[in-house]
Amino acid sequence: MAECSECGEYENLPYQCDRCGETFCGEHRLPENHSCPGLQSGWDDPEGVFESDFDDSLDESSRPGGGSVVDTVRSSVAEATSTGGLLGYFRGNVSYTVLGLMWVTFLFQYLLFPAVGIDGPPFADPLWRATFVLTGANPEFVWTWITSILSHGGFEHIVFNSIALYFFGPVVERRLGSRRFLALFAVAGVFAGFAQIGIGLFQGVPTGVLGASGAIMAVMGVLTVLRPRMKVYLYFVLPVPLWLLTFGFAGFSVISGFSSVGAGGVAHFAHLTGLAIGLAYGARVKGEKRAPEELRLGGPGGPGGPGGPGGPGRGRF
Repeated sequence: MAECSECGEYENLPYQCDRCGETFCGEHRLPENHSCPGLQSGWDDPEGVFESDFDDSLDESSRPGGGSVVDTVRSSVAEATSTGGLLGYFRGNVSYTVLGLMWVTFLFQYLLFPAVGIDGPPFADPLWRATFVLTGANPEFVWTWITSILSHGGFEHIVFNSIALYFFGPVVERRLGSRRFLALFAVAGVFAGFAQIGIGLFQGVPTGVLGASGAIMAVMGVLTVLRPRMKVYLYFVLPVPLWLLTFGFAGFSVISGFSSVGAGGVAHFAHLTGLAIGLAYGARVKGEKRAPEELRLGGPGGPGGPGGPGGPGRGRF
């Protein structure tokens, strides 16, 4: 038996797509039924989803001395981005790629930078902050718009966010596609960070933010709209509907956010902004694709979700 990459159902006689290499049930075996990346390549793709089976010897580029530089470049790009190519890995794996970048950034924050005398928290060097933290004092540091999303305020912080991204990210990515997933993650993360430092400036409390929780809340918001009753097994045991998990966390953020800008060191307004973006985008794409009915953390029914992203720590979200 194999699990369908689209709906999560187990299939005794699975089908494997020649283009994307994923496994599907009978209902989703056709490229158009699982939003195969090959469909985005268009009918002009020399390695498209539907092979013509015509004699390739009739193609001008296959003859000795035939073919142009453009044909050579197109062939090289197609090979690199195909299922087995160097860049083919990133198709359908953007959430895992972002997860890896988070941990690489974490190593820079707490190992490589301190090794050359640039200290991190609690008394972070100005260069450390200018590299990893989005602040109200220097919002023009454009690189921090992205690095602050990948950076985290400590080990516990990145662990919680990693768990959430690992289990929820791929589910949403399969529904949106890798490009739209990455755009959602980046845009939500940037807007969430600016929302938090904006509230801080409005209240006269200078603040800085770092962490992926705002972006992850956007991912959860999309999934909540698509499958509000999807079961999430907390701590391997307790089943709760996703809508309850999401809005319960949002309610906590509302209460904590209005009591203090950074209550407990958590950027609650960043959480709320990310969630709002996710809910709005989820409403836009609702009905486009199907999502599984449940997630089970570490169980046979597929991946499951944690109790919510984020974690304690100063200026983190």
